[in-house]
Amino acid sequence: MSESLQNLAQAAEAAQVSAYADPDEPQSPNVPSKKAQTIVGAGVVLVAMGLALGALQIPADAGYGGVGPNFLPWVCAAILGICGTLLIWEAQTGGFRHAADPGGSPKADILPFVWVSAGLLVNAALIGTLGFILSCSVCYVLAVQGLRRAAHQPEASAVGTWVKDVITGLLISAPVFWMFTQFLAINLPGLTQTGWL
Repeated sequence: MSESLQNLAQAAEAAQVSAYADPDEPQSPNVPSKKAQTIVGAGVVLVAMGLALGALQIPADAGYGGVGPNFLPWVCAAILGICGTLLIWEAQTGGFRHAADPGGSPKADILPFVWVSAGLLVNAALIGTLGFILSCSVCYVLAVQGLRRAAHQPEASAVGTWVKDVITGLLISAPVFWMFTQFLAINLPGLTQTGWL
């Protein structure tokens, strides 16, 4: 019995190695091609360069302990630059090693993305007008609708689901608002000046 398990383990290892022998044609259609992997690495390098450009704008005056405010952005830029360079090198020398099939749908679901994005944008646009509690509740409801639709839940459009999501959004955002305004004395945009709504 142990010999058959050993043979099975060797077969699985051989299958894993052979699955990525040709980086331009991975076994799964969901594993990115060598070109796409290189683009990911180049994107990380570009983000590192943007962070470095931002770090140049921060004054280097040494503060507490001899470290200036631009120290952390430079560290992050350097680490991102190294990671991006390593990603490009790995993509060019055989593709991402041991890349697992990411699963999911091979094509993006645009409608759920629009729901979640709308929630974030509506929250940002209305937080000064509606206050923290109501705008965050609206954000929650729209984002959860997007997630429900991405999961293809048939009850996503039901009135009861909307009511449950509104109540849940209020039950999450109200205590957060009260904790910040009443207990931590941090001002958040409210609908009234009382600090309770």
